[in-house]
Amino acid sequence: MEVEHRWLNEPASWRGDRSALSLKTDRNTDFWRETFYGFVRDSGHAYLQPVSGDFTASATVTGAYEELYDQAGLMLRLDERNWIKCGIEYTDGLMHFSVVVTRGLSDWSVIPLPDARAADPLQVRLTRHGDAVRVQFRFGEGRWQMARLCPFSAADAEVGVMACSPERAGFEASFHDITVGPPIARALHED
Repeated sequence: MEVEHRWLNEPASWRGDRSALSLKTDRNTDFWRETFYGFVRDSGHAYLQPVSGDFTASATVTGAYEELYDQAGLMLRLDERNWIKCGIEYTDGLMHFSVVVTRGLSDWSVIPLPDARAADPLQVRLTRHGDAVRVQFRFGEGRWQMARLCPFSAADAEVGVMACSPERAGFEASFHDITVGPPIARALHED
């Protein structure tokens, strides 16, 4: 049985399916809630499917990161006040691995990637074990690096790929090898 997918804020330009897709962002798209900036944005693009219980979602992501806050990766979403987005975000003239965890208010953490190039495919992985979520990334066939371990609801949710461009329109992002399946092992320090 095929899992139902849906767009949250479908972009005007996209093509593909549940395993691989590409898109161009609409103007001034973002996901954010209040912290520091004082505004609420729920206009980013996300292609989501329902999930229950424990799971691992992953995708390989590339993007034409050029403007401030261009971003692409994965999203786990309960509703407009409770979600996680993770992936590459362009800030301070550099690609960063970025994680925003939102439980009423957003928080933001970044890992600078000074040697990354926009053409480099990034693998991003998000795993839920009960009420905890682990976010990991890697380039190529290297080891998975943990970027975040955080508390998050174990309630039924949606997960999938997302992209935003708060400062412009036309950011191009591509996703392939998009999978959602059983969770990886709980061991934090092993592949």
